Amino acid sequence: MPKQNFQGSNINLVKLHNLQVVLLSLLHESNLSRVQLAQKTNLSNTTITNLIAELIGQGVVSEVEETELEPGELRPVGRPRTSIRLEPNSRFVIGVHIGVGLFRVSVANVSNEMLQNQVVYFEVGLPADQVLTQIVATVEAVILASGVERSQILGIGVGASGLVDFQTGINLLAPNLNWRDVPLRDYLQQALNLPVVVDNNVRTMAIGETYFGAGRGVDSLAFVYGRTGVGAGLIFKGQVFRGSTKGAGEIGHTVMLLRDGELCRCGNRGCLETLISEESILQQADQITQLYPQGILAQTISEENDISPIERVFRAARAGDEIVRAMLEDRAYYLGVALTSVVNLFNPELILLGGIFSRGQDFFLEPVIRTVSEMSFGGMGKRVRIESTSFGWKAGVMGASALALMRFFYQPE
Repeated sequence: MPKQNFQGSNINLVKLHNLQVVLLSLLHESNLSRVQLAQKTNLSNTTITNLIAELIGQGVVSEVEETELEPGELRPVGRPRTSIRLEPNSRFVIGVHIGVGLFRVSVANVSNEMLQNQVVYFEVGLPADQVLTQIVATVEAVILASGVERSQILGIGVGASGLVDFQTGINLLAPNLNWRDVPLRDYLQQALNLPVVVDNNVRTMAIGETYFGAGRGVDSLAFVYGRTGVGAGLIFKGQVFRGSTKGAGEIGHTVMLLRDGELCRCGNRGCLETLISEESILQQADQITQLYPQGILAQTISEENDISPIERVFRAARAGDEIVRAMLEDRAYYLGVALTSVVNLFNPELILLGGIFSRGQDFFLEPVIRTVSEMSFGGMGKRVRIESTSFGWKAGVMGASALALMRFFYQPE
């Protein structure tokens, strides 16, 4: 068997790694000189000069003359200093967030700034192939509306509800959609002729916050999202923790009530999802309206037709319905108990809440912080920061585009 020569491939891998280091440095700090880049990346000045020349040639970065001086600094003689910055609109990605009963599609640049966005609602019982047909049509429409040249699009990131195999791009199980073994990556790649990467939707939200939001510079982060289901995305030192079978973060199926719990879609009883999901809160709200037909909640539900049912519950609580407020605080307690386990097991620096937990943060945040602080082992709960997502309703689709940016631009394999 002839001896293989890996020298050329090793050189390419080293160059790729160096490019990743430079691009990530420029992502975290918008303007850096070549000298500063060399210091931050531990690369030689010659290597930095060559890499920057290549990136300028590709239009990915540009030079900017530094005209402002630091206080007390004398203007240098000769050529003005230049710094290097990313060109945000040099490349683009598509983000697709598949939730329960809706999906969002966006076009974003390399700074993960959204240029175009569209949301489409669909029947939950619809077969997967019919939903994917709608997604393909929407992606094409959003690209056209954005005015972006297709040649500038690096790829598509998909954040999908349920259990996702990151390596194969298959949605293994999405119980809230009645999907099983749906080949999302292969279907979309073939239909759209663009590279596709797929992961669980809450993991993509965690990725988005880590590189483009509140998680910048954070060592470890947990993103917890609640809507039809409840899930968590875990990030440690910039890397996603997916678990041995890609199922890490299914916090919604933590059993909270060992006896007399409600039946969950997963087949168990008493899961967190049966206590703190949007559906479970609405069930509690329905009971309140039946018990108090003249109450604020009942009036709000009958009068407010322009907002979603969960927003009507929040609006009633904000209008002074103490029974609704007490119900929400009770639900928040269970979320706090579940997050206490996250703190005890993983000890994250930051926990971000998204979905209905963010939309109703004035009811969830304080009770969750209090519960985690009181119940976590060894005072760990007092040191973890718990906040709402910095992206609001955009968290899902920005997470999906962040997944694409990391895979196809900042950290390509």
